[in-house]
Amino acid sequence: MSQHLQRDLEALEQDLLAQSSIVEQMIYRASQALRELRIDLIEQLYNDEVTINSQEVEIEEECLKILALHQPVAVDLRRVAMVLKINGDLERIADLAVNIGERAQALVHHPQCQFPDKLDQMVEAATAMVRDALDAFVHLDVDAAREVCQRDDVVDELNREVIDDLKEFLQENISEIEPALQFFSASRHIERIGDHATNIAEDVIYLVDGEIARHWQDDSPFRAEAR
Repeated sequence: MSQHLQRDLEALEQDLLAQSSIVEQMIYRASQALRELRIDLIEQLYNDEVTINSQEVEIEEECLKILALHQPVAVDLRRVAMVLKINGDLERIADLAVNIGERAQALVHHPQCQFPDKLDQMVEAATAMVRDALDAFVHLDVDAAREVCQRDDVVDELNREVIDDLKEFLQENISEIEPALQFFSASRHIERIGDHATNIAEDVIYLVDGEIARHWQDDSPFRAEAR
């Protein structure tokens, strides 16, 4: 690998890490807006989304420039391809964070409806998945990436528990269907954040091993090995 290509790849990955840091803060800010009904935080989420959208385009342009100027091959080509894909996942996570925060706009009219405790657990779990998936990418750590993939089951289970709790709540409080639906929507968005973190981790596996880990089946040898 030429020094120029190495330099450009390192700069590209630093830009991606800066992008992920903003996205992580957006997830926490969105959950705070939802938990505390902080409508004022939504404006900051919108501002962050503009920043993320702009940086997504810049990172994509840098990827295309590297492909054109350096014509990387083998693992270097996969690195550029992975940055492109992770960049897209981060942008979609930012969109989901905004969607979560927007749920507070409807819930502010139902302050008596209690915030589901398991949503905070979901936020912590999903955000940690995003952070650890990016760390696995930086360190090219396949074992850490596989571990992130396995943790998606935890977020999925929490999502099911939140839905079950909301259904039980509605059986005795049918008049509260509107806030319950908002919490249901937020839970679904958090679950999707976990899915995108899993996508990033699977991309790390491909980057290092050349193994396409997407769409693993539960009974596949790859899935069994990961467990």
